Amino acid sequence: MDLDKHDSAPGRGQPQKPVAPAVPADPAGAIRASDADRDRIADILREALAEGRLDAEEHAERIDAVYRAKTVGELEPIVRDLPASGPPRQEPAPYAYGPETPAGPAENLVAVFSSSTRKGRWRVGARTQAFSLFGNIEIDLTEAMFGQRLTVINATSIFGNVEVRVPENISLRGSGTGIFGNFEVVTLEAADPEAPVVVVNGYSVFGNVEAKPKRGKRITDLHDRLRKHLGH
Repeated sequence: MDLDKHDSAPGRGQPQKPVAPAVPADPAGAIRASDADRDRIADILREALAEGRLDAEEHAERIDAVYRAKTVGELEPIVRDLPASGPPRQEPAPYAYGPETPAGPAENLVAVFSSSTRKGRWRVGARTQAFSLFGNIEIDLTEAMFGQRLTVINATSIFGNVEVRVPENISLRGSGTGIFGNFEVVTLEAADPEAPVVVVNGYSVFGNVEAKPKRGKRITDLHDRLRKHLGH
């Protein structure tokens, strides 16, 4: 009798159901974000700005968050309260960029207890190295010719100053460090996805590295200027 009671007790003598393995809440959100992922979110933000859903300050804050995001999971909340981008609009003909500059020596700007300036109508190379030691370097791109879409400026300032100025209608990005100094890049995202992109990287030690758009300066004839310059 006791044996029967023992065998018929709840849960006794019956096969146990296997426990399902734990599934991560959102495995896709942990994937590292690609440039294409960031560009997709930036396009949604650009549409929202054009439609008046975001003001300029909100747009700038969210764009900054987009290019700081490391994973897809960090990107999605940025546009959670915005509609997905609509059908692709008819884009203007792409710029007549020439071939990318082949690997080789970069243009060097050096200021040691002196100053160095690059401004006016000049063709920008793909890479520029700027080094300032107790000196001042000014790189003004507001009237420059962009022969390639991507331009990279590597700036180093030690007890000195490096200033980069760009037109308001191109994209400006960058990253760096200031050690007892200042490193500031004002992130700028052009409305035209084919506009030139300037990336400023580097660091300052007891110095200043600064890159920002120059108010009122725009490349109004960028398409025609590039085609004329490249012989198209």
